[in-house]
Amino acid sequence: MAGKGKHYSQEFKDSTIQLALNSEKSTYKIAQELDISDKTLYAWLRAYKQKNNLQSNTIRSYKTKSSTESLEEENRRLRKELKDVKIEKEILKKAAAYFAKETL
Repeated sequence: MAGKGKHYSQEFKDSTIQLALNSEKSTYKIAQELDISDKTLYAWLRAYKQKNNLQSNTIRSYKTKSSTESLEEENRRLRKELKDVKIEKEILKKAAAYFAKETL
């Protein structure tokens, strides 16, 4: 079913664009929260800016701080996830060794 995508109402698009323009959250984060493709939201924003003669970097410079915060937040989350995975790996190694002894 290639080429078959979701269709959004103009009202939804307009409110999403305004949210992206006025929010301190990153565009990517907003797209995730609304369960839409980030590429779709970027395309909507690009079209909106062209239609209204806005410069492309207007939004980007406004959101630099929140994007950095978002990256720091993501790094924290990924570090915690990595720590948890390492602990799980050690537990699984010990369990595998225990069960290997038992089957001999």
